[in-house]
Formats: sequence, structure tokens, C-alpha cells
Amino acid sequence: MSLESEVDLPGGAVLPGALPDALRAELIAFRRDMHMHPELGNQEFRTTAAIKERLERAGLKPRVLAVGTGLVCDIGVEGEQWGGGPSMLALRADIDGLPIPDTKTDCPYRSTVPDRAHACGHDVHTTVVLGAGLVLAELHRQGALPRPVRLIFQPAEEVLPGGAADAIKSGALEGVGAIIAVHCDPRVDAGKIGLREGPITSACDRLEIGLDGPGGHTARPHLTTDLVTAAARVVTDVPALVGRRFDSRSGLAITWGRVESGHAPNVIPQHAELSGTVRCLDLEAWRQAPDVVVAAIDEVANLHRAKSEINYVRGVPPVVNEPGVTELLREAMIVRRGVESVEGTEQSLGGEDFSWYLEHVPGAMARLGVRTPGERHVRDLHQGDFDVDESAITVGVELFTAAALVNGLR
Repeated sequence: MSLESEVDLPGGAVLPGALPDALRAELIAFRRDMHMHPELGNQEFRTTAAIKERLERAGLKPRVLAVGTGLVCDIGVEGEQWGGGPSMLALRADIDGLPIPDTKTDCPYRSTVPDRAHACGHDVHTTVVLGAGLVLAELHRQGALPRPVRLIFQPAEEVLPGGAADAIKSGALEGVGAIIAVHCDPRVDAGKIGLREGPITSACDRLEIGLDGPGGHTARPHLTTDLVTAAARVVTDVPALVGRRFDSRSGLAITWGRVESGHAPNVIPQHAELSGTVRCLDLEAWRQAPDVVVAAIDEVANLHRAKSEINYVRGVPPVVNEPGVTELLREAMIVRRGVESVEGTEQSLGGEDFSWYLEHVPGAMARLGVRTPGERHVRDLHQGDFDVDESAITVGVELFTAAALVNGLR
């Protein structure tokens, strides 16, 4: 592999610049193939095999995680043992798709799998880490990689509480001193990244509720539990009640995605089901949320004489970017593409299991711009028509490559 356009770094190190055209084309083709064959969490066997084959072809020794999908690969570490010292930098990607249909039209690489799509950009994240790995492996062969780097291709990010826990259990963080990641952002132009110190995503949990009563006739609701009304009150009253039990600055929000009950207009049903999410901007409020939310549900259900069964599924805490690692990403992007390529970003209410890594090591996530400059229509995440400006792949590879080299000079 020939690495073109070099940029001098402090200390005399050399940073590879623009990727060779052949590698750029290969990475776009890899992303498109992955986009056409999305696999759900913990089912990413084809994707894992494709990543493994390409890394092995580059002379690397990837290790498939114990769960059977996802893998870890070290660059610059000799022998079979994981770990390259406390200063090893990890680059993380997530590899799973979503259970939604791909609704793009006239797109030659739209999903070929019914009701499956890469509508969150994980195909881009994966391709970026793969591309960075190939570049860094070449630098290592040239003796130009100052410190070891680990590639983490994680399964099941979309499955609560997230596949990050499985990767950690498999030893993915052994010897790692810091970890970085990107997430596609359709609100940011390709060629730029968004950065923020501190919380950049939110906590996200899942609620599953069953309400039960004896049932009855709609002519006599006073003789039974009016279960539909009880469910409706849970939908409206619980978010309001919880909102008064937390500091409003915590940003805790309950949003319902499913409410089901009954089969006939004149029959009061015996059972109702509700499910939704609990999202929270503040880490401490998130830790208190299960007890407060469950108590509020019971309180409203009891008021309407409904028996409640609550399954509060713990999800992920907020991603909290560590200042030093955030600055590493900022420095790397500025070295590669100038000060104007970095912009501030807000904390979102989206959840990301990258947060679990940050419970163990410092790290930071950047928002990778994927919007074609000047494009007015925003193809938002988790929608069937989501797509990206593929020049963002090159930007991500350059960012991660630069971060690995800048980190090596610290």
C-alpha cells in the first residue's frame, strides 16, 4: 500500500495524508457490500467473516469474540497475547444493523435482506475502523507507528444493554489506555466532525408494562377496572409525575412506542400492554430512574385499580467524553483538515453503548459528518432511507490514523 501526501507532526513523525485511490475505492465497496447485507445484533456472522478475512490478508491476526461475532485486532503487538501497555489506543466500531426495511429507491446498494437495514451508519463506522487498521498496519511495517493500536469491531450495539459488555468480557480493553469512536451525524457536513467535552449522548432504558383487571362490559365500568382508561392514565400521568420528581435539568423523558389493549368496542379488556423508553441526560438521575419510574407506574395503576407488572430493562448510561481524549480527536482532525473542520455539537437524547467502555477507560466519541454539503434534505438516523456521503469514510480513516499517531507522540 502506498500512502500519499505526508504532513509533518511535532517531533518529526510523519502523518499519512490522502488515501490511495485504490484503498478509497475498496473501502467504499466494502461499505456498500455491508450495506446490502445487514445483520442484526449477535447474528453478524457474514460481517465478522468479511472483516476477519480482510485483516488477515493485511497480515494481521484478528480474534473473534467469545460470543461468536465481532472481533478484536491488535497492531504493533508481537506474539499472541493481547495488550500493548497502558498507552494503547483502541478504535471502536459497531457492526450490527436494524430491524427496519430499506426504503431507498434507485440505489444499487440498498439492502437485499427484507426488513433489515444499516440505517444508523454502523456500516460506515466499521469501514472507517477497518480502513484505519489497514493504514496503521502499513505504517507499522514501515516502522512509523509509535505505539500499538487495537481495533474493536463490536456486535449488538442496538440490543440493550449493548454488545460492548460482551466485548469487555472478552478482554477487549486489556492493555487499553484510551478509546475513541465516531458516530454518523446527518446534520453535520461531510468533511467535518462535531465534538463536545462531557456528556454527548443520553442514557436509554426500556420499559415493558403489563396491566391487568377482571374485565367487563363497557356499560358498567364502575363494577370493574376500566383498564383502557388505566392504560391511558399511565401513558399521560407517569411522564408528568416523574418529571416532577427529578431536576428538570436532568432531561429525563419517558416516551411510549406501543400501547395495546382490547378487541371489541363494548368489552372492557382484562389485559393491556405498554412499552417505551426512558432517556436521561444526567448520569446521577439515570442511576435513580428505575426506582422512581416504577413507583410512579404503580402509583397511577393502583389509583385506577389495575394490577401492574413492570419490566424495567436497564440500557446504557450517557457517553461522557473525557476532556483529554476529546482534545486528542480535536488535534488529530485539525492536523489533517484544519480548524474549520471541527465544530461544537450538542448532547443528544440518543443512547450508545460506547458508554460502557468509558466505565473502564477514558475515551471520546466524535460525530462524523455524513451530509453532502448543501443538501437540504436530512436523511435521519433509524429511518429506512438513511444514506451517507461516502467521502465521510476517508475523513474518518484520516481522523483515526492521525489520532493514533498524535497519541503516540504524547
